[in-house]
Amino acid sequence: MTPASEITDEMRDGVMWITFQRPQARNALTFAMYERLAQLCREMPTDLSVKAVVISGAGGKAFAAGTDMTQFRTFETEQDALDYEKQIDAVLEAVERCPMPTIAAINGACTGGGASIAAACDIRIASARLKFGFPIARTLGNCLAAANLARLSELIGAGRVRELIFSARLIEAPEALAAGLVSEVLDDDAALLARAAELAQHIGAMAPLTLRATKEAMRRNRAANQVTDADLITMCYMSDDFRTGMEAFLEKRTPVWTGK
Repeated sequence: MTPASEITDEMRDGVMWITFQRPQARNALTFAMYERLAQLCREMPTDLSVKAVVISGAGGKAFAAGTDMTQFRTFETEQDALDYEKQIDAVLEAVERCPMPTIAAINGACTGGGASIAAACDIRIASARLKFGFPIARTLGNCLAAANLARLSELIGAGRVRELIFSARLIEAPEALAAGLVSEVLDDDAALLARAAELAQHIGAMAPLTLRATKEAMRRNRAANQVTDADLITMCYMSDDFRTGMEAFLEKRTPVWTGK
């Protein structure tokens, strides 16, 4: 499958539908997919030809199950780690800066990079199959960038973010609704996509400058408190634990952590 077909965009009734198209890999995200998503958001027209954006995952089982782990095998230097997190941060910022309202329609697994993308959207709705989280303390031994943690903390609270990452557990639909992570839970994938279309039409009819100003002001509020985290990123990604975790994940076995 070519990179161009792994993430698609389609216009339907003034709504742009962006869909991750790797269902055989639970829509795990390649670097090319990340970049295409960012490009679509950065180039979004503001002439009202697009009134809203819906982001979803094909196959009915996953929104996106994080980054495709095979790509981490090429990491050799600290700069590789810093460049990766810089790229992810740029993608998430592009989603946030998208001038049109964005809706994440989440069915099934929404973890790692997929969960970060969903969190960067303006609104999240989910099916009853939702499983959301960042199980990296159990699987890979890497870390989230500070800006990513700040975005999640703003959304569901710092205490819950800490507990989710420390425990490596996944939030299911009832808890996600109670926590304000998602605004609605639908019975199945068909109902989810139908509601996403309805919601996109409703929100797309609102005053576009009001929506754009609100999005940008909220982004600026959080950006004003950004901190330096390069030392933390390199500590994790350059560790023996990260290499062990990555290979264990790909070989479907439990890693043995050493803290080194």
